[in-house]
Amino acid sequence: MPDAAPPSAPAGKPAHNGNLSLALDFGPLLIFFVAYKFWGMIVGTGAFMAAIAIAVVVSKVKLGRVSPMLWLSAVLILFFGSLTIYFHDERFIQIKPTIIYGFFAAMLLIGLARGKPLLKYLLQAAYDGLSEEGWIKLSRNWAIFFIAMAVANEIMRAALSFDTWLAVKVWGVTIVSFLFAAANIPMLMKYGLKLDKGESVEEAAAQGDPPQG
Repeated sequence: MPDAAPPSAPAGKPAHNGNLSLALDFGPLLIFFVAYKFWGMIVGTGAFMAAIAIAVVVSKVKLGRVSPMLWLSAVLILFFGSLTIYFHDERFIQIKPTIIYGFFAAMLLIGLARGKPLLKYLLQAAYDGLSEEGWIKLSRNWAIFFIAMAVANEIMRAALSFDTWLAVKVWGVTIVSFLFAAANIPMLMKYGLKLDKGESVEEAAAQGDPPQG
């Protein structure tokens, strides 16, 4: 009698790969940074647009899905990137993070007001085992974080040169976002979050870190 086939993953459960998720999130921004430094705004913006489009395709092929947050980021990057190239005006690409952060914050707050933790659906249940109360607290925390980041981006746009703004956006904001996601893990574990065998807190944070603005 042939050996029984190993049980398959539950239907509808999305695949997780923290390192790949982090690369899909951070990669396009890093490509924009490098291309801008070597070839200027127009080439850098074009490279950014191409990279986010590739990230969407890779996410679909490798993870089997494209999260709503990545879709929204891609649409806004392509839209504001096109305006930046057409008008040769870097302000369009700078205001994009404020719009993304503001939209995410508003969406999460509206969901919380209706008693629905929308982050659960936006991340497509990336945190296995997390209770409804845990999702509510996480949605609240990210809503506050997004508001703070939207305000910070507007302050940076007004106070910093584009080169300095871009350096802070690529390195500072990315690190702060990752640290914030990691800081939430201990709280989430109290509300049922189950880490996969051998999975570190950093890997869990990477898969639950919403795409950067």
